Amino acid sequence: MNAPLELVGNHPSVAALRDLVARVARSQARTVLLYGETGTGKSLVARLLHQQSSRADAEFIDINCAAIPGQLLESELFGHERGAFTGAVGKKEGLIEAGNGGTVFLDEVRELDLVMQSKLLTLLDARRFRRVGAIRPISVDVRFIAATNKILLSEVNAGKFREDLYYRLQVISINIPPLRERGDDILLLAHNALQRYNRQYGSRMERLDPEVERIFRAYRWPGNVRELENLLERICLLEPGHCVLPAHLPARILREMNLAAAAPADPMPLTAAPAGPLDYHAATAQFQAGLIEQALAACGGNLAEAARRLGLSRHALRHQMSKLGFPAG
Repeated sequence: MNAPLELVGNHPSVAALRDLVARVARSQARTVLLYGETGTGKSLVARLLHQQSSRADAEFIDINCAAIPGQLLESELFGHERGAFTGAVGKKEGLIEAGNGGTVFLDEVRELDLVMQSKLLTLLDARRFRRVGAIRPISVDVRFIAATNKILLSEVNAGKFREDLYYRLQVISINIPPLRERGDDILLLAHNALQRYNRQYGSRMERLDPEVERIFRAYRWPGNVRELENLLERICLLEPGHCVLPAHLPARILREMNLAAAAPADPMPLTAAPAGPLDYHAATAQFQAGLIEQALAACGGNLAEAARRLGLSRHALRHQMSKLGFPAG
């Protein structure tokens, strides 16, 4: 049996979300639509809806509609009969059929083309479908959970999403709040992630520096919870010590927090002991130089890979290195 999942957070929006998920999970709703920015936890909410429902003992089928090539999607969803097309050497059960009695999660449902949207609408209405190349339909008992990071009504108005499918999915919709609107939940999620990665990797990162806490509260988190967790996983994997420091944060976050001000031509090395109090710009340059040095060391001096790790273009990294006084080469 799968371990219980949990929607972590104390913010009122998360408490309301937990209550709504529980009520929808227990209901007889056959279709649910999840709205949320990338990384907010739509997959987690979908799994909670399944785990808290009467379907919990059946299959949860996770389908990323953007990850399956369009020419293969119909066969993947509905299956096919032997000889239905070149290469169909045997009968194949599709993902919808495999989810019979359980839940099918259609992530990034907007990415379905208009033909597949029409087939999905028919399936939602009739609860039946045909395998590719089949004559007789197959009936299924499935709860469909669809998710999108776009405003579907805008997609309808742009002619990219079927209006009838939109209203079919929109019967029950759940909005997942972005991380930047969840207040101190950011720090709670960060500490939970540190504990998890410490167990997983044997690291010892136990706390956040007060300045890191300030940055985390102020940063916009465009990648939401996923961005926060990925950042802390990298820190636990690569950085020594017990405390997450500003020097451990990517340059893109420091820039957004106005910490990437113009730097002196010859910044003090990160490991050097300052002769006196550092001014604001020198400290910033020190952080940046250390981040770049760590990234370059981690990938053997490969500039392109270091730029990727830091969330910069190669040109932007070269420019930053020039400003910080790194030797040309």
